[in-house]
Amino acid sequence: MTQSDDVAATAGAQSVRRALSVLRVVATGQERGVRLTDVVSHTGLNRPTVHRLLRVLVEEGAVEQDPGTRRYLIGGDVSLLGLARSARFPIRAIAEPHLRYLAESLGDTTFITIRHGADSVCIDRRPGSFPVKVLSIEIGARRPLGVGVSGLVLLASLPEAEAAEIVRRNARRLHLLHVDPAELLERAAGARALGYAYAPVGVVPGSRAIAVPVRLADGRTVAGLAMATITERLPDERVPGVVKQMQERAVLIGAQAVEIARRRR
Repeated sequence: MTQSDDVAATAGAQSVRRALSVLRVVATGQERGVRLTDVVSHTGLNRPTVHRLLRVLVEEGAVEQDPGTRRYLIGGDVSLLGLARSARFPIRAIAEPHLRYLAESLGDTTFITIRHGADSVCIDRRPGSFPVKVLSIEIGARRPLGVGVSGLVLLASLPEAEAAEIVRRNARRLHLLHVDPAELLERAAGARALGYAYAPVGVVPGSRAIAVPVRLADGRTVAGLAMATITERLPDERVPGVVKQMQERAVLIGAQAVEIARRRR
């Protein structure tokens, strides 16, 4: 391989990485979409580069642009590609009855979230029976790891050095969300000590949220199990009981995941 070939290969790899970083930002917009300026600020790439990448992604069907708002959304091709690995996240199917059980017994919305690289992604949720529902995040919502109670227990489950490195990598995005990286690491340490994460002020104003880790037999955390409700329904004295009930379900989810993996082997 010649030097020019090396340069071309390096440039090609960089273009792929940039395109993927753009796609990840577009994915955070879900059905609302994101603006060009949002992609620029979150990726740190210059405006012409982002515009060029988005144009190519639109041409390839990986991204769509709303003609009215001019916002960018994930395209149909990406959604269809994901169907090829629908079994990639068995934890969703395992957790579904437990989410439903908690939503019915607690009366409030439950969520299951996994880590994907430096992000957390909500892969399922179940609204509770209480008339006022806190739907703080949607299925598919992607956020920097540590943002939100589920992301916090996932961040807290990592070795401190790895957690610090992820927060460093996400620093730009965290600042845009008005989250202080040092404070986030302190909250992760607190969640690690408690064994769960509790937000007395949730994502939605007037709400509170709790999350517990879902662990396998070897101690690895594979998901965050969360519940969100209005503030009045979660007074401080109710927190221990809710945590206990959620932890019981998290243990069952983890045990089922281990059993399914054993059967496949």
